Amino acid sequence: MAYSTLLTKDAKMKVLQFTIPVAHDKSVIVEQVDLPYHYPYLHRHKEAQITWIQKGGGTLISGNSMHRYNEGEIYLIGANLPHLFKSNPEYFESNSKLSIKAFTIFFNPEGALAGLLSLPEMKAIKIMLQQFQQGFKIPAEHFVEVSSSMNDIKNSSGAEQIMHFFMMLNKFLSFNSKLVPLSSYGGMPSITENEGIRIGNVYNYIMQNFSLPITLEDAAQAAYMTPGSFCRYFKKHTGQTFVEFLSRIRINEACKRLVAHKFESISTVAYSCGFKSITNFNRVFKGVTGNSPREYLDNYFNNVSNLAKIAD
Repeated sequence: MAYSTLLTKDAKMKVLQFTIPVAHDKSVIVEQVDLPYHYPYLHRHKEAQITWIQKGGGTLISGNSMHRYNEGEIYLIGANLPHLFKSNPEYFESNSKLSIKAFTIFFNPEGALAGLLSLPEMKAIKIMLQQFQQGFKIPAEHFVEVSSSMNDIKNSSGAEQIMHFFMMLNKFLSFNSKLVPLSSYGGMPSITENEGIRIGNVYNYIMQNFSLPITLEDAAQAAYMTPGSFCRYFKKHTGQTFVEFLSRIRINEACKRLVAHKFESISTVAYSCGFKSITNFNRVFKGVTGNSPREYLDNYFNNVSNLAKIAD
């Protein structure tokens, strides 16, 4: 299964729509970041992005889905898809010496590049970008070649940079692995700016407080709605109930703490992730992952051991 903050309360209320600073003479924007942690709020922007996680790990929320991300992985995220790379909790500790490093390429398929993408020769690339509006993870076997292409884009300019960019997109067409969308958000109703901000507030509230006993009333208050209206609203716009989403956040965090092997017992992980009893934790854990916590751990370390043998 795949699965903080220093901003003011007022800043939290304006999180979702994000503007990428676009130079007037650039169709492709290259951004290299080296920071204590990733931008910690759910947001979206009109540009699509290709992000290479060069250092760090955590949870990627994309639309209505969650995925664990790790160092070395590369993701394509579609334009206007709400997303969040949430660094692991240890990155936000006051004495943390951890940091993240990421390289992102932003581009707007409906902006300056629209003319090029309308050319007959670009039809396959345009269809691919439309088909994967919900994004996808670059298959592991293609990480090296895609990261190399991203470096070519970063180290070039002018027409040469655009050529490298489209050569990289053309490589995406040759992927033999089945590409799985990062989100099923495309099946959800389209959201207005105000709706997006409201959902963003709820997501951020849950991400920051999942270890506490969050109630439906708490979440509804974060959305400025009555509990009944909030239940219907959240289900309509995310495809999940509030309880399902909260459970997945908590189980995702539990998985990360288990595989990090920094815990006294499984029960301490359960309680630290917001569960009131080990029985409920075990039941929800199996419902989300398909395994008990102990089975999950055994499978994880068996896979790590097998990969190490293959590497040798």
